Amino acid sequence: MDNLILERLLSIETLLLDKKKVLNPDELANYTGYSKSTIYKMVQGNIIPFSKPNGKHLFFDKEEIDEWLLSNKSKSKLQLQNEASKYANSRK
Repeated sequence: MDNLILERLLSIETLLLDKKKVLNPDELANYTGYSKSTIYKMVQGNIIPFSKPNGKHLFFDKEEIDEWLLSNKSKSKLQLQNEASKYANSRK
């Protein structure tokens, strides 16, 4: 019974986190799977987009984080082959 309650609470927490637009470091750690110390290191190195409106507290725009997480995308072999075929056909 306790496990069921915990599972449901985690599910609700995940749903609520999905609705938030602005995340704090704890929420960002949950969302990305990075540790808080890694997040702070990325902030210090200006690697990850963040806001510090009052000079103390860190906030992260979820949409910007999603874009950042999906940047530097690598294409699959199939995608590269399809692009090569399209290019070769257009050159004919």
